[in-house]
Amino acid sequence: MVSSVGALMVLMVTQVFFGGSSGLVPQIGRSSLSQDVLHAFELRLLSMFGLKHRPSPSRSAVVPQYMMDLYSMHSVNAEQNNSNRPKGSLGKASERSASRANTIRSFHHDESTEDLSSSSGKTTQRFLFNLTSIPGEEFVTSAELRIFREQIVSSPSNGFHRINIHEIIRPSGSLQEPITRLLDTRLVQHSLSKWESFDVSPAVTRWTADGRPNHGLVVEIVHPDQDSKRHVRVSRSLHDREDTWSQMRPLLVTYSHDGKGNVLHSREKRQVRPKNQRKKQKPNCKRHSLYVDFSDVGWNDWIVAPPGYHAFYCQGECPFPLADHLNSTNHAIVQTLVNSVNSNIPRACCVPTDLSPVSLLYLDEYERVILKNYQDMVVEGCGCR
Repeated sequence: MVSSVGALMVLMVTQVFFGGSSGLVPQIGRSSLSQDVLHAFELRLLSMFGLKHRPSPSRSAVVPQYMMDLYSMHSVNAEQNNSNRPKGSLGKASERSASRANTIRSFHHDESTEDLSSSSGKTTQRFLFNLTSIPGEEFVTSAELRIFREQIVSSPSNGFHRINIHEIIRPSGSLQEPITRLLDTRLVQHSLSKWESFDVSPAVTRWTADGRPNHGLVVEIVHPDQDSKRHVRVSRSLHDREDTWSQMRPLLVTYSHDGKGNVLHSREKRQVRPKNQRKKQKPNCKRHSLYVDFSDVGWNDWIVAPPGYHAFYCQGECPFPLADHLNSTNHAIVQTLVNSVNSNIPRACCVPTDLSPVSLLYLDEYERVILKNYQDMVVEGCGCR
């Protein structure tokens, strides 16, 4: 993968070369660029995001609310919206999982392979999640299966039922019963409507890290009466409204780390627009405004959030003698000193000295929603080097 710093330099060079700082590729420069140059520019950026092709999600692609909530929690870009997040929508287990990961992926099950069965006092549903899109270099630190259940009005408020989650070790055959392993279990109360999260990390680790065959999961609902059978949203056939099924269907969420950069739990540094200052004839090295607008390259259809971000760039003189506020190294001071008596030696350059990450929520080529921390995307400080 092309480094984030290298890709950021492409952004800066393109921005400065074509003039202006309002967008990624200003309109005044876009018309003079050939399609080949624009295509190469786009491929370079996609490479930064670890994508081989530009995602083209359909209109029916769904972004789970849970992923939006995770983005609001872990990204400074959406920090101002945190007050609108429903209280309790994210549990402590999710926060702990994110504290060890820099990538969160969500998966819906393949409905064509589901196997729903019901008997006296028990409903079981088989789920198969295709996890082949998780890159081999990513290590899955944890995984959760999220299931929505609604209040059972007709049952006593103090009633309970149990939800069990099993991994299928060996599927059933013509002459054999399936072999399963219990992963998680919970006794839940009839009188509450909420999402339940179950730890399925051991199974997902076996499938991704150990290379074991993925035969899916089984959700088993043990209900004392038939009224409680339909309230757990494990299947489209058990859901009352088609228009809400996309947000209520079961969701598998994986937390992973690719060995690059900080975890999502670390908040990014706040990006602040610099105050407008009058330009001097030869301004000293400092940070300048550069806003990356994803709609400029038509990426707003697959990058869910943010719509853009303040990348900034460094530009300015490193004059002799170097002042303390120019954040110079000893080498830069010596180089500038030599330049003052020998013009064949160049002055020190104005470059980024401090960079921070940005969290992106986006749809990949398979219309799966990903939340990922990308390092070294924002210039926080400039200096002479």
